[in-house]
Amino acid sequence: MNIVIAPNAFKGSLSAEETANCIAKGIRQSNLSCKLDLIPIGDGGDGTAALIAKKWNSRSVSVNVHDPLGRIIKASFEWVVKEKTALIEMSEASGLKLLKSNELNPLKADSIGTGELITASLNIDAKKIILAVGGSATVDGGTGLLKSLGVRFLNGSGKEITELPAGLVELKSINIDKLDHRLKACKIIVLCDVTNTLLGNNGAAKIFGPQKGASKKEVSLLEKCMEQFNAITKKSYGINMSSMIYGGAAGGMAAGLAAFVNGKLVSGIEYFLDAVHFDDALEKADLVITAEGSLDEQTLEGKGPFGVAVRANKKKVPVIALAGQVPLKITKKMQNYFDVVFPITHAPSSVEEAIINTSADLTRTSCELGNLLAFH
Repeated sequence: MNIVIAPNAFKGSLSAEETANCIAKGIRQSNLSCKLDLIPIGDGGDGTAALIAKKWNSRSVSVNVHDPLGRIIKASFEWVVKEKTALIEMSEASGLKLLKSNELNPLKADSIGTGELITASLNIDAKKIILAVGGSATVDGGTGLLKSLGVRFLNGSGKEITELPAGLVELKSINIDKLDHRLKACKIIVLCDVTNTLLGNNGAAKIFGPQKGASKKEVSLLEKCMEQFNAITKKSYGINMSSMIYGGAAGGMAAGLAAFVNGKLVSGIEYFLDAVHFDDALEKADLVITAEGSLDEQTLEGKGPFGVAVRANKKKVPVIALAGQVPLKITKKMQNYFDVVFPITHAPSSVEEAIINTSADLTRTSCELGNLLAFH
């Protein structure tokens, strides 16, 4: 039996590579005779660019940037010299992982640091930038990033708004005269891990604001900020960001990139699977095992395991999904993509305990799965 192991990361616990290794370890401990092909995946979230970089001949470039709250930190991106291509993780400069839980504040957190990474890549003559935008701490519509690239956000008095995104409620005009001219000769591809739009009940503020520390009142204010940003953008440049699929990714950064620097918004998992030639691996596969921390309806909105399942389904290869958390009732829609869904937890526990035990739980479950397959 040939098994492709293609898991996402377990956020807060295991990277995609570590997850793949745990699954492989468990299966090798079982009675199943098989060949394993490990392809850890990224869908635009944390680690995606790093995984692609391992498949390409790249080197790391480190620079000083501002974190989401304006502190100077060291961040890096991957540089493919021959293709003049930069692989940038938004989470490196503007990620949730950079903040303590008591520091979360999406009304003040901005994406300036990610813009500084883009500038650093332009300084070494980047002609293509691949930007993975998952794991951000921001809901600023990418205004911080755009500001660092030369865009000016002005209030009714013509003064530049200094506090982003909170100050966007006062936004009256957007000046792009000083936008970095090098961007015209650079293709920007934005790897998105969600299909959410910028505004509304399924938008950046209402869906991702609470995840990044916003209260109900703050979510409402963030929505007003994004509405004003969109209104002025539409009025001044004829671009309606609210209708863009993927526009709400990374707290709306995707929409801002598409509107002002012609960023191409794509499914992160689709781009990733093409980049690592996943379909070639499926040609020899009898089974695919995928995994992530929580398998739910959000998974079916473009997350990694969903993308893996879609590709496998087309090749008529069965898919088993492992997760730390699964729905009490597996919906028909989920069954259409995953043949079997297994939770890995061994006993009732807190989230903190589950995270600590992820490696052991994943290895044990994979071993039992291997034993079950050996009976087949």
